[in-house]
Amino acid sequence: MNLKTTLCAAGALALVATAGANAATTVTIATVNNGDMIRMQGLTEDFTSSNPDITLEWVTLEENVLRQRVTQDIAAKGGQFDVLTIGTYEVPIWGNNGWLVSLNDLPAEWDADDLLPAIRSGLTVEGDLYAAPFYGESSMVMYRTDLMAKAGLEMPDAPTWDFIKQAAAAMTDRDNEMYGICLRGKAGWGENMAFLTATSNSFGARWFDENWKPQFDSEAWANTLNFYMDLMTSYGPPGASTNGFNENLSLFQQGKCGMWIDATVAASFVTNPKDSTVADSVGFALAPDNGLGKRGNWLWAWSLAVPAGSDATDAAKKFIAWATSKEYTALVASKEGWANVPPGTRTSLYENPAYLEAAPFAEMTLNSINAANPKQPTVDPVPYTGVQFVAIPEFAGLATQVGQEFSAALAGQQSVEQALEKAQALTADEMEAAGY
Repeated sequence: MNLKTTLCAAGALALVATAGANAATTVTIATVNNGDMIRMQGLTEDFTSSNPDITLEWVTLEENVLRQRVTQDIAAKGGQFDVLTIGTYEVPIWGNNGWLVSLNDLPAEWDADDLLPAIRSGLTVEGDLYAAPFYGESSMVMYRTDLMAKAGLEMPDAPTWDFIKQAAAAMTDRDNEMYGICLRGKAGWGENMAFLTATSNSFGARWFDENWKPQFDSEAWANTLNFYMDLMTSYGPPGASTNGFNENLSLFQQGKCGMWIDATVAASFVTNPKDSTVADSVGFALAPDNGLGKRGNWLWAWSLAVPAGSDATDAAKKFIAWATSKEYTALVASKEGWANVPPGTRTSLYENPAYLEAAPFAEMTLNSINAANPKQPTVDPVPYTGVQFVAIPEFAGLATQVGQEFSAALAGQQSVEQALEKAQALTADEMEAAGY
């Protein structure tokens, strides 16, 4: 080999080495099409400009589809995603299965001790944090203060279900497309069943007794579902059986709902004058109760996790640390205002005077989160944890099937009694097959 050839070969190797050093790591992120996640995608230049060696790819899906896709992928070790948007239900189960990477080694300045205890505990298994909360939530009543005043009523900070029904009746004006109440009806374990399971707790119902026997044949469940059906058919919008979080958010922002009981995270959207026609006339209250000691509110965090099958673990952790940091919160505040930052994850946010002044819903959000008790979710004892879900692997499939029966009842395709009979039978069969 002559000198020229040797130099050319050396140069080629140098170019290959340089290209390898500069090759970007691709991080594929599966997320839900909620407003806070859409906003995050719009702000990622802040991350990529500081991390030019990392390329982000987004897979943004409707909630039910997201859950199905990520569950199938992680169970099959498919490796499609490097960051998963998952919730408080999946994290402890998947972490315990070894399906998630521990995030205990996130940088010290990320400040894990700043996480709200109720949120952090739900994402931790035997001392390992398996997901970082992007936003945390409970549920609460959002209502039109102007319509409540017009009806001659005053919303208590802690209303009963009877008051909610009274107010819904007073605010309904079907001729003008004004509906007293909007609630989830779309089938899904995280859609209608999140709402109905949390509501059932306040009616004294439970999914299972202490021996894992299904309880849909109980009077408490009949009371829950009949009350819900009466509310929705008498005072709810048409087509409610296809309405989930996003559909009801749109209805409320358009001024078509007197009340909406749903995720506390919605508060910033219904009070944002850019998006909501009723932004200046929205009030907040705790989720209702029946005087039995439990409120109909849930506890949840949409969180970011790294699946064990990722080949970009370090880059994925960098992204997660950025997206769930106090600095990201400040970035959103600088672009969108403090009222629109992701809520419900950090103690420091609820000690920040700028946030408390900008967010009239901040105190009610924190009170709602703290009011939920996953370890004692029901009036009577149960063998499970979880407020709006049962923390067992079988729940997602079970509750999806039950949700379909309840949604069919709301659509007028069967009676409440038929829906409960089917729910009892299918749950009993599935639990027996699973060995409970």
